[in-house]
Amino acid sequence: MTESVHRLDFGRVSVFLGEKSGKYPDGNQVIVRGSDTRAAFDTPLVANRIGAELDDAELVVLGHAHEDHMAGLHRLPRARVQAHERDLEAVRSWEGLQRHYGLSPSAGASMLAKIRREFFYVPRPDASGYRDGALWDLGGARVRAIHMPGHTSGHSVLLVESEGVAFLGDIDLSGFGPYYGDATSSLAAFRDTLARVADVPATVWVTSHHRGVYTDRAAFLKALAAFAAKLDKRSERLLSMLADGPKTLDELVAMRLIYPSDYEEVWIDDAERRTIAQHLDELLAARRVQTDGHGRFARC
Repeated sequence: MTESVHRLDFGRVSVFLGEKSGKYPDGNQVIVRGSDTRAAFDTPLVANRIGAELDDAELVVLGHAHEDHMAGLHRLPRARVQAHERDLEAVRSWEGLQRHYGLSPSAGASMLAKIRREFFYVPRPDASGYRDGALWDLGGARVRAIHMPGHTSGHSVLLVESEGVAFLGDIDLSGFGPYYGDATSSLAAFRDTLARVADVPATVWVTSHHRGVYTDRAAFLKALAAFAAKLDKRSERLLSMLADGPKTLDELVAMRLIYPSDYEEVWIDDAERRTIAQHLDELLAARRVQTDGHGRFARC
């Protein structure tokens, strides 16, 4: 089935590109062929169209836990599954994943039905954890985990040291910009991650979504700078949303900071609330926003 999926090869590493270079809800699949072990990095929707190249994987290393990165796990019931210890409970059970998302009770049931229907979701109670710096020797191919949190608390870059290929996961360099709207997400941690990721010793950079593969460092750095700039642009947009007077968090959520007003998904309000709250905290600390103590925020 691989003939219908565009692939790029870098030595022992193959990248299978999802629809539109892995645009959500799809993603890009990385497979590393060691002489002892075949490993898959994440399992996006495209994993279901790859066939034996994926089905022969003995190890799945998840860069982080989200529904679109676990959409092929159902094909690999006997493979070992590992995730960073901070994301591990989100892989092991729906209850853990729901806490990880931080969904309001009213959204939980709808989200579970959605990811079962659209992402073939199955929990993996057998999954085990890894830590920053974990190393997998696959036989002729060495993989190292580099903890790069922000998107989730356990989000990690997976570096195939032997080939110089870095799987960036959801440091996806997309025009949308960084996402940090879940319960375990962190704007501050994402800022730190984006300041460090260029130092990863790679010559090929693979994103989960949108951009696919970079092989030119200058192009990678340009895309990274534009991606990081989205953070301050959102802060400025939030200030503009307060230009005509004080507003509550609920009012700001209704106005939307990151998603278009006509885009609807079950997680939108929860994600907007956490994203806006984190930017408000930064702006309060910088004394660019003030609060009246009764839940209303205004520009200083």
